[in-house]
Amino acid sequence: MMVPRTSPLLCPLLLAVLCHSMNPTPFPENSQTLPAKGACTNWMGGAPGHPGYNGAPGRDGRDGINGEKGEKGDAGLLGPKGDAGEMGVSGVEGPRGFPGLPGKKGEPGEAAYKYRSAFSVGLAARDPVPNLPIRFTKIFYNEQNHYDVTTGKFRCNFPGLYYFSYHITVYMKDVKVSLFKKDKATIFTFDQFQDKNVDQASGSVLLYLETGEEVWLQVYGEGEQNGLYADNVNDSIFSGFLLYHS
Repeated sequence: MMVPRTSPLLCPLLLAVLCHSMNPTPFPENSQTLPAKGACTNWMGGAPGHPGYNGAPGRDGRDGINGEKGEKGDAGLLGPKGDAGEMGVSGVEGPRGFPGLPGKKGEPGEAAYKYRSAFSVGLAARDPVPNLPIRFTKIFYNEQNHYDVTTGKFRCNFPGLYYFSYHITVYMKDVKVSLFKKDKATIFTFDQFQDKNVDQASGSVLLYLETGEEVWLQVYGEGEQNGLYADNVNDSIFSGFLLYHS
């Protein structure tokens, strides 16, 4: 009988199966610990395997629960000043306030006396000369001396608007007087005398005068209309003053 010849590689494999049947205790699941080499004679390990591929990324997890509110932090540093904003709409007018305290007295202004010009004169002599300026020599007021008692004329020293008036007493004759400006009659007043009576006549006017212009009063016409009168109880007055300086 002829015994088959055993392959030299088959012997170790058979020996390993025999050793496994003699030691049935299994290795722990998923354990990578190899049994002691002394447990089986002529044991040899297998060749190491290739590393596996990386798995696919997992899904994002769910949002966690909000944590507790932290403590208030310290105030930050003051930032730079911002640009000025646009002007807002005007608000509703508030209630009227109480009157304030009187202010301080202001500085003295320009002296007003430099523009003062006024006079008031009366008749002292009866029967003035017709067609010539009546000389009123009874002075009531002529502080600036703008009325000349020697000529009977008022001379303008400050240009502006002037007010002139006259109030005369009439006795024994009719009276017709005129107010002259620059050799031209401006207004006329006529009073017809009533027998055994004393009449009164008057007139007034506003005139604009330039510096140097003159104004006066005179009997207009001949001597038969020269009943201008004055005594200690009856006056004939001529007055004027600067209303405002130009």
